[in-house]
Amino acid sequence: MVSRPHGGRLVKRVLPRDRMEDILRDSRGLPQLDVDDTIYRDLENIGYGVYSPLTGFLDSVELESVLYTMRLSNDLPWTIPIVLDIDEEARRSIGIGDTVLLMYGGQPVGLLMVEEVYRYDKGLYAEKVFKTTDPAHPGVARVMSMGDYLVGGSVEYIPMVRDGYEDYFLTPRETRVLFRERGWETVVAFQTRNVPHLGHEYVQKTALTFVDGLFINPVIGRKKRGDFRDEVILEAYKTLINRFYPRGSVVMSIVRYAMRYAGPREAIHHAIMRKNFGATHFIVGRDHAGVGNYYGRYEAQEIFSEFPDLGITPLFFREFFYCRGCGGMSNEKICPHDRDLRIYISGTKIRESLSRGIVPPGEMMRREVAETILSFDNPFVD
Repeated sequence: MVSRPHGGRLVKRVLPRDRMEDILRDSRGLPQLDVDDTIYRDLENIGYGVYSPLTGFLDSVELESVLYTMRLSNDLPWTIPIVLDIDEEARRSIGIGDTVLLMYGGQPVGLLMVEEVYRYDKGLYAEKVFKTTDPAHPGVARVMSMGDYLVGGSVEYIPMVRDGYEDYFLTPRETRVLFRERGWETVVAFQTRNVPHLGHEYVQKTALTFVDGLFINPVIGRKKRGDFRDEVILEAYKTLINRFYPRGSVVMSIVRYAMRYAGPREAIHHAIMRKNFGATHFIVGRDHAGVGNYYGRYEAQEIFSEFPDLGITPLFFREFFYCRGCGGMSNEKICPHDRDLRIYISGTKIRESLSRGIVPPGEMMRREVAETILSFDNPFVD
């Protein structure tokens, strides 16, 4: 049996098509609010139930509960604030009870029913979520750049914007149907923002040994310079799945999501998202959702002991490497050999090789995957 949705009910807040036409026709009378990429992605994930049980952006009571207890006010685990920020000018234009048309890239993307507009403490927010107020942390930098007010209220998502990856996306309702059709009672989810190397493959296959199916869930969205392009990640995974996994053992579907780099808190959030897709297990590796040296190497695994009621089983893995003594992939928990026999997988070295048009060493990446990546004129974000 696939996992029950977080909170017991899978939310759907997508505006029906018959209402959509009426709303868009009458939208001139509604106040409008432009949202950025992060809020738009959050809106989509609320709409399709990826963030169940949320039906909108957090009000002040829920925000305080999440910050201080890592739970909603009903005691349900929730670790990352899902909020909509506005500036002083926008605050003067909207009020309690208003229905606001949310805009992204010039397109209407949602309706917000305003229930509360409130001030918040950015320093407290950053310290609680990221365990630091260092502006060099990308999550902290975003919080400090946000408007001085937050808007709480329920939403309805309008799926108007297309990004070319629609064929790669399945909603939580669709993945649950697919898992049931395949007869999968246990499903392990793997989040990725990168092309697959041998370490990723061996973590996934080790986990797959104990469950019925593997759900690979790449994060699609804003990337920084030097990252692999979304289409490159997807094609590389298609090569790996088609060539090196048993037929019918893997489902791949994207999720559009803006990383917070909140380390341990975000690891819990990622697990909740995959629980809503129907996964029963979730892979948590070294430094999951971390950045820089703000979190311990395995702190994102340790936090799960605080959430025995999470409703999804975490699978913890140590770092995989190629060991010449073992004659294959291994990790520090099972490898008896000295470090000088180990070839650690370096994302930097893989990027350097690929940027020069060279296939990385076979101890780091499969040749077939590397050749797929090199088939693109420029696999990296400029």
